[in-house]
Amino acid sequence: MNFADFHFLRPWWLLALLPAALFLILLVRHRQGRGNWSEVCDAELLPFILQDKPLQASRGPLFGAGFAALLTIIALAGPTWQRLPGPAFRNDAALVIALDLSKSMDAADIKPSRIAKARYKIADLLKQRKDGQTALLVYGGDAFTVTPLTNDTATIDSQLSALTTDIMPSPGSNTSAALNAAVALLRQAGLVKGHILLVTDGVDSDVAEQAEHWLGDYRLSVLAMGTPEGAPIQLQGAGFLKDSNGAIVVAKLDEAALSTLAQHGRGIYQPVTANDADVENLGRLFNSAETGKENLDSNLLLQQWDEKGPWLLLLVLPWAALQFRKGLLLALLCLLPLPKNSYALDWQSLWQTPDQRAKQAFEQQQYQQAAEQFDNPDWRAAAQYKAGKFQEAAETLKNTQSAEGHYNRGNALAQAGQLQEAVQAYQQALQLDPKHQDAKYNKELVEKKLKEQEQQQENQQQDQQKQDKQDSSEQQQEQQQQDGKSDQADKDAQQEQKPQDQQKADAKQDAEQNKAKEDQQSEAEAKQQAEPQPPKQEPTDHEQAAQATEKNETERANEQLLKRIPDEPTGLLKRKFKYQYGQRNRANPTGPAW
Repeated sequence: MNFADFHFLRPWWLLALLPAALFLILLVRHRQGRGNWSEVCDAELLPFILQDKPLQASRGPLFGAGFAALLTIIALAGPTWQRLPGPAFRNDAALVIALDLSKSMDAADIKPSRIAKARYKIADLLKQRKDGQTALLVYGGDAFTVTPLTNDTATIDSQLSALTTDIMPSPGSNTSAALNAAVALLRQAGLVKGHILLVTDGVDSDVAEQAEHWLGDYRLSVLAMGTPEGAPIQLQGAGFLKDSNGAIVVAKLDEAALSTLAQHGRGIYQPVTANDADVENLGRLFNSAETGKENLDSNLLLQQWDEKGPWLLLLVLPWAALQFRKGLLLALLCLLPLPKNSYALDWQSLWQTPDQRAKQAFEQQQYQQAAEQFDNPDWRAAAQYKAGKFQEAAETLKNTQSAEGHYNRGNALAQAGQLQEAVQAYQQALQLDPKHQDAKYNKELVEKKLKEQEQQQENQQQDQQKQDKQDSSEQQQEQQQQDGKSDQADKDAQQEQKPQDQQKADAKQDAEQNKAKEDQQSEAEAKQQAEPQPPKQEPTDHEQAAQATEKNETERANEQLLKRIPDEPTGLLKRKFKYQYGQRNRANPTGPAW
């Protein structure tokens, strides 16, 4: 029992203690009083008529009634100190991937290399992530965050190609720094449980013993890269990495230490494979929040309080049984409802309620069957949601009065494509519980999706208008061409209708006119050549020259700015990690440089 969580679900019922205490006081005074006998008898005769001795023995029922009233009021107030699960439509399973970027990951005992193979495996794991948040960090002599916890796995996948061993500012393989950084990411997100995947080829021996203390409730799994035989570490220029004695370093997989680390981390140890078996095993563990009972309790279920008040009524039953009288028992039997029709029951129905059978079907992933058996609307909606019946789940929760109910209804409506209705449901949840962070986050996410849809619709309308204008202009051009052809045809027809002599006369007249025009043009050209030519002016005025100069300066500034931006993210990450490492003022690593 956790006394820190002890409270009453309905504390206003405790106010009933005041009238109950007042009623008991009045009852005691009435017992102690002499009633109305003092009004009809002399005071001297009262001791001979009334008996005062049995009064002391009659106080027991009063104390029993007071104790029963106290227990009943406390039971109605709902004392509780323990939580119970309730359904919710979300999976908060988080995964932090820690990738080792020490020099030993350049070994080529796994083709094409350990680091290249690790990037491929991480990409395959990201494709299997259906929901939940994922983060990526890298470590060498120190640990650095590439992407924090996010639902956008595409962002993480786009960073994988830039992860090479030469971006680390300090050599080594500091596993403790990686684990502490991963735990810090999970705690900053407020997650009680989560998974950490260590993608590496070796670990210090003392890390396994301290890992359990560092991790807490988080689980650590290991994806082992490499082979026990190992391979030399290829340098970028030429040759292989050598130790201080000049011997070539052969990086071998430390299976024993990695297996022990996974065991202390309550995870699994998975050697890398040539096929997808390793990714499938890890994916089943990380995505088991939808199927596993353990994760079902932590990720699919929200917390509700377990009321202990009804157990107090068991202490009241013996007192209530003693208060029965013959007529009272008969009246109680008459108030009982009439018996209902009996139905045949199966074996499971004799021992389990419909909700219990439905929950069992739910845990066995028989969501449609569970939805048909659940009496609790929240559980029935949860089963319909898992079965893909999002519209039915939203319909089941339409009369909900709780913040979690509106939040779940909003999730179902969002999955059904009714984004506007989902925003309204999230808004109702926030009105009941303004601190509901999940409802606030999903509301912003759906509103962003609505804006994207509206933008797409506007773009489609603009494209349609442009297409309509283009079609209309083409039609006008075709119409003009047709009109021109018809005019030319009319002229030809008129020309053909003229008499032949008239055509000759017209042709002679046109030739004379053309000759006169040519003579006039030649005379004008001769005069122009004879006159002195004016000085040649500049092709642009002052305003046009200023605009051209400003445009050229803007283009040069843009070119210089673009040259400062790196062409690939590897250099950017390298400078970022180097800056962060310098800000931390860490001591130089004392272990091997690989």
